[in-house]
Amino acid sequence: MKVEIWSDVVCPWCHIGKRRLGAALARFPHRDQVEVEWKAFELDPGARSAAAGDGVSATGYAERLARKYGTSVAGAQQMTDHMTQQAAAEGLDFRFDRAVRANTFDAHQVIHLAAERGVQDAVKERLLTAYFSEGEAVGDRETLVRLAADAGLYADEVRAALEDQRYAGAVRGDEAEAAALGISGVPFFVVDRKYGVNGAQSADALLQVLERAWSERSPLISVASDGAVCGPDGCTA
Repeated sequence: MKVEIWSDVVCPWCHIGKRRLGAALARFPHRDQVEVEWKAFELDPGARSAAAGDGVSATGYAERLARKYGTSVAGAQQMTDHMTQQAAAEGLDFRFDRAVRANTFDAHQVIHLAAERGVQDAVKERLLTAYFSEGEAVGDRETLVRLAADAGLYADEVRAALEDQRYAGAVRGDEAEAAALGISGVPFFVVDRKYGVNGAQSADALLQVLERAWSERSPLISVASDGAVCGPDGCTA
């Protein structure tokens, strides 16, 4: 069974949703037969990345959120406080006061490279934690190289892939696919291309979807049993 998740590395509910999916999978008896694939979605394609080492205002995130949604800084701060509480319930330590403004296009390219090297989940987790808990500049290329190396990729390969924009087409393909599927917000989970789950649902809700999708994976129904066949032990007529 395949679970595809469209998300962004600067999306707080995506980090919470990832943790909840992990909890659901831990309780799913067929976990070893589930393939998870992370897909690219940019919340703010036009964002400009801050450089590593740039100063960060403690209220900067709330101010950016207020401008984006047309609300007050105080209202935006209430939103971040709520997300911080939700994250803490999942064992995550959100530090919005450290968050560094980032364009995530390159980060998504690194995640595609990680998929080819078998470490996609680890790299996704590293980038989410770096942004939300550590105040890392995930839009800075050398920072991305270092973080990806932390999670199992070779630094030189990451650097080369970003220099030649090797996975730019793959990222754009994910985004085009999201548009075709009608995905306008993330996280968005697609289970076996049959069920779509919008938002950071609870682990219980995600588990129910996994169980339902698995139960509907019916075996082939034989409609004739007397034809000639060949098998490992020979052929019958």
